[in-house]
Amino acid sequence: MIFVVQSRTHTCNELRSSDIGEKVVLAGWFENIRKVSKNLGFLVLRDFYGTTQIVIETEEMMQIIDSVNKETTLSVEGVVRERSSKNANLPTGDIEVVPEKISILGRCSYNALPFEINQSREADENARLKYRYLDLRNPSVKEKIVMRSKIVAELRQKMSELDFLEITTPILTCSSPEGARDYLVPARNHPGKFYALPQAPQQFKQILMASGFDRYFQIAPCFRDEDARADRSPGEFYQLDMEMAFASQEDVFRVIEQVLPPVFEKYGVYKSASTLPFARIPYLEAMDKYGTDKPDLRIDLVLQDATEVMADCGFGPFENQIVKAIVVDGFSASRKVIDKICAEVEVQTANKAFWFKVDENGNLVGGISKFLEPRKEEVIQTLGLKAGDFVGLTAGKKLTAQKTAGVLRKLLGAASEKHMKQDCYEFCWIVDFPMYEIGEESGELEFCHNPFSMPQGGMEALKTQEPLEILAYQYDLVCNGVELSSGAVRNHDPEIMIKAFELVGLGEDDVKAKFPAMYNAFCYGAPPHAGIAPGVDRMIMLICGEESIREVIPFPMNKNAMDIMMGAPAEVEQKQLDDVHIMIHLPQEEEQ
Repeated sequence: MIFVVQSRTHTCNELRSSDIGEKVVLAGWFENIRKVSKNLGFLVLRDFYGTTQIVIETEEMMQIIDSVNKETTLSVEGVVRERSSKNANLPTGDIEVVPEKISILGRCSYNALPFEINQSREADENARLKYRYLDLRNPSVKEKIVMRSKIVAELRQKMSELDFLEITTPILTCSSPEGARDYLVPARNHPGKFYALPQAPQQFKQILMASGFDRYFQIAPCFRDEDARADRSPGEFYQLDMEMAFASQEDVFRVIEQVLPPVFEKYGVYKSASTLPFARIPYLEAMDKYGTDKPDLRIDLVLQDATEVMADCGFGPFENQIVKAIVVDGFSASRKVIDKICAEVEVQTANKAFWFKVDENGNLVGGISKFLEPRKEEVIQTLGLKAGDFVGLTAGKKLTAQKTAGVLRKLLGAASEKHMKQDCYEFCWIVDFPMYEIGEESGELEFCHNPFSMPQGGMEALKTQEPLEILAYQYDLVCNGVELSSGAVRNHDPEIMIKAFELVGLGEDDVKAKFPAMYNAFCYGAPPHAGIAPGVDRMIMLICGEESIREVIPFPMNKNAMDIMMGAPAEVEQKQLDDVHIMIHLPQEEEQ
């Protein structure tokens, strides 16, 4: 390592046996000390790179250490010598430094820390976020941020190698219906008007295609006012945003399949990724087979339709409902585990799961078996059952039964090693999404995915097909049950765009008013184009094997979209509000 700084000669991870006898200068944090006597102790000095043992052998030096708290930053000048008791677990375990001078660079004022640095991941999450600067000193936390830097650099390199041009797009822009709430920024010089932080660079990257640029990408910051989840950070996130001119769906697939698997294999906790090309699964097939549009293909279990064989069996929840079944062979979980799985399904879906088994004699036992006994042979034949099989069941309207079964499948897979591959990244494409859907809240026809997607069949489909039957050139990238990205072949034809919006109740004037720049740009001859934007934070979460996205973000917000380290969001001075012509009216508290 070439390390050119005046304040130290080496890092705390650098010294080896070959350095014995050298005079060195180290700098770092006082991590700990094991005191043997008033003039003998073994101090651990830690910097960004690692640790080095410092041997305190004089009373004078011990007095300096006794005068400061742990996590104080120190400079140590001394001589490297061989350790009498070596530590094979440390890169610097063969040596130690005997100080000739110890200088205090930055005092830690507190005798007690909010948590032990090397055990910070066990602390309360809000404490970790409040004292994030201490949390990040933990090597196991820090390494995730280091990994993030390496992965982002690798993504940039691979995109550049494929002739994509990195272009940054505006942060202050106009409000646009992208599916979530905007963060608004008042315009001081334009009273009553607001900028919006971009939910995605969607319109800008499409306008770039109309501007004659062929291949664009950026590590794009995106801002959405939405609730937090384990795989979603509230406020801001980053995505590998890309767009290609004169491109089809398959062109996008080929690029992503060249870029992502090598990065996952190089840096991931699992060292294998899906063979190319990734599986292509139509949306309707995914819902019917896996109960989700983001299936975890490490699990080999599939859904079966059991509606007909379960009809009129006398079990109330199945009456006049779609019934889905999941058959698990060799499932030896206890009744306690089964009950726990069923309870978790209900927690996640607000719908119940049911079950029964086939015992060694071929009889149906447990769960709802008594309702099925009169038709045992039919059930066994229809579901292809054999001795030892476990059957999980869900019921409801079609989509409800599917989604509930999807959650049940995932839990059963996780509880059965036989049915879940380990140590791999399984990618797939979900394709052929519906262009439209009926909104759960509005009850009206809405765009299912991206409103700027090209319908399959173009104008003809919009004119002649039932809206709910129209498919779009939309696709999702999924890995291990996590949606990494959505993308689409874009609607670049102004006439088709207007017709697509008319079906959801928006006319030509609405389109021109909401998307004036993009609409006008397309009127000057736009190329067919397609793109995608894999979430960087989610990718890194998967690569690092973390369950929470907050572990791979340097300064994440908490679940309530609060930065408790900085104290954001916060009130501002009245003058600042006056400058931007804003008056605050807080909602009145309800009377107790």
